[in-house]
Amino acid sequence: GETKVVFGVVLRQIRALVSFGTIVSGEVGGWIEDEKNLAQVSGNARVFGNAQVSGNARVSGNARVSGDAWVSGDAWVSGNADLFFAAPLGSRRACLTIHSDIEIGIRFTTGCFSGTEHQFKKAIQKTHGDNDFARQYLAAINLALVVVKSAKVAS
Repeated sequence: GETKVVFGVVLRQIRALVSFGTIVSGEVGGWIEDEKNLAQVSGNARVFGNAQVSGNARVSGNARVSGDAWVSGDAWVSGNADLFFAAPLGSRRACLTIHSDIEIGIRFTTGCFSGTEHQFKKAIQKTHGDNDFARQYLAAINLALVVVKSAKVAS
């Protein structure tokens, strides 16, 4: 029933039609542009919180999109993918996206930075030392590591 317009796109708040996993029938979820954005063919894909999925983007399998995450364009979040989004953080009040990555395990992306947890912590230390902005980023990292599971494949 609820709708909102974001950058000219009409998003509709989803509501579970049936109970599955930890979701109860009737529970309100996140926002999607179209039913095709959330494929419930198999698995327990979830869009919840203030998360938004639009365009040709798809969320399927056991993927979870939460917080204030935006998945759009031709993006696909599938399998057991986890995506975590935190904002505003740091001196630029930036958005931080953390997601499972098949090549590096868990990827941290904000502004022009994209890399591993170790690389991100090194960049935070170099830029912010031990100030409040560093503490914000480190707190977000700690929370994200509880939510997002590594997708790294043992070689």
